[in-house]
Amino acid sequence: MPFDVLIVGGGPSGLSASIRLKQLCQENEVDLSICVVEKGSEIGAHILSGNVFDPKALSELLPSTDWKSELLEQQSSHATPVVRDEFLFLTENKSYKIPSMLLPKQLHNDGNYVISLGQLCRYLGMKAEEMGVEIYPGFAASEVLYNGDKSAVKGVATRDMGIDKSGKPKDTFERGVELHARQTIFAEGARGSCSEELIKVFGLRAGKSEQTYGLGIKEVWEIPPEKMQAGFVQHTLGYPLQQKWNDKTFGGTFLYHQEPNLIHAGLVIGLDYENPYINPYKEFQRWKEHPDVRTHFEGGACISYGARVLNEGGLNAIPKLTFQGGCLIGCSAGFLNSVKIKGSHAAIKSGQLAAEAIFETLQKDGENHDSDAAAAAQENEDDVMAVEAVTFEDKIKSSWIYGELYEVRNTHEAFARWGFLPGLFYTGLAAHITKGKEPWTLKHTIRDADTTQEAKNFEPIHYKPPDGVISFDLLTNLQRSGTYHEDDQLCHLKVKPELQHIPETVSMQKYAAPEQRFCPAGVYEYVSETDSGQPKLVINAQNCVHCKCCSIKMPGEYIHWTVPEGGGGPNYQVM
Repeated sequence: MPFDVLIVGGGPSGLSASIRLKQLCQENEVDLSICVVEKGSEIGAHILSGNVFDPKALSELLPSTDWKSELLEQQSSHATPVVRDEFLFLTENKSYKIPSMLLPKQLHNDGNYVISLGQLCRYLGMKAEEMGVEIYPGFAASEVLYNGDKSAVKGVATRDMGIDKSGKPKDTFERGVELHARQTIFAEGARGSCSEELIKVFGLRAGKSEQTYGLGIKEVWEIPPEKMQAGFVQHTLGYPLQQKWNDKTFGGTFLYHQEPNLIHAGLVIGLDYENPYINPYKEFQRWKEHPDVRTHFEGGACISYGARVLNEGGLNAIPKLTFQGGCLIGCSAGFLNSVKIKGSHAAIKSGQLAAEAIFETLQKDGENHDSDAAAAAQENEDDVMAVEAVTFEDKIKSSWIYGELYEVRNTHEAFARWGFLPGLFYTGLAAHITKGKEPWTLKHTIRDADTTQEAKNFEPIHYKPPDGVISFDLLTNLQRSGTYHEDDQLCHLKVKPELQHIPETVSMQKYAAPEQRFCPAGVYEYVSETDSGQPKLVINAQNCVHCKCCSIKMPGEYIHWTVPEGGGGPNYQVM
């Protein structure tokens, strides 16, 4: 199936790119065929974010549209203006408010909104389809297609459907589809499987810092109307993740009140943490039990649960964005601002800028821009696909995205090198005084998988059992994610052949099997074989919420995360 532009991923960046392309087509009386493929069962099904939303980029994309009213009308989802914003430092039993004047300006939320990002994506998806974009949910891009000498991308192939666990076709077998395009935009989100392949194949990270990630774990609650504080936004540092001045565990929590009666709450932990006994899910449950936090949840009911990794490396870790035949946008590239605690606005803006660069490139390429353009591309793929939208990088560097990220480019690495309080001090220095103009760059060179230290250096952490009211066991919460995979299919979580020895002789023996704790869906467990008594890894792939944490934090990165059959995974509704 040939298209002019193919977009892999129906999140905020991919949908924004499709909308902007169609706007440019209308402005220039050009007809380009644009397709979006999304591995979730519907647009928004795999979208998870805080989300206190900076509307700057969306207002630029849809300048004459009252998106807030339309979001409410079409998705029954409120964009609640932030009216109260506080940042707390927590000890085990107390909290201390940090004065607003001490916080970086990027942390202030004046003019921002509490939203459901999944519902916003559904709204953007409707906008895109109204403009003529073809959107295909339930199609998981499993393979990048290259030209003959692998110097350019010519599209993707979707995963075959109806293959059983042994690799044999079932009665329901359907061959995957090859989708070809003159330009392919990869908008898969953080740690996208196709995007990571492209970074390696084309050496896009050469000269850049190693990307570092965080794991976000989130719940959505319905609360009684009398407890609702519409537009209240709270972030915390300290307990439970940092309890000493030099703790190197990066992260914090968020709690947002959205109309009519919802709380979005979660914990984000940097995956460069050292202690293999840390259980991020249980740290989140422990935070909810804090006396100044649990009061928000009392009398309410948890209605949704999920998890997703996010990029935290900032400007220094953004790879080269373009290659012949396509580009990376949004969190596939890594535009999240960890100091601002936001990435959706930058994702939307990056999609717009990529669309503009690609449109200009296709125009200059001198090809036909009528309804036969895609067919022409199909006839002479290798020549057509060898086009690179090189101006995309320049557009990013001249945009406010670059300015935002440049100011705080060294802050995450300051935490990683020197710990909690020195990291806070450096962040304050950068945000208030130097504005990123330090005459040095703090490069991050270590994979998150390699920061885990041996278990012998730590004591096991004993977590309080959940009470079933405010805190929950993992499997109970997992049901709230709506996760479903066809049972009889090939496992999409594969132990890399060259690293088979790690789960057998390294992970449990040296690191006390951290995958049993860091996975927020209970996918990985070790059981004792009856004959040998040796622990054996069991992968419960049906539990997977597609957070991608395992591909990052496994000892040696021994897991290769691939896509399951299209439509599988979580089914988030209000995340």
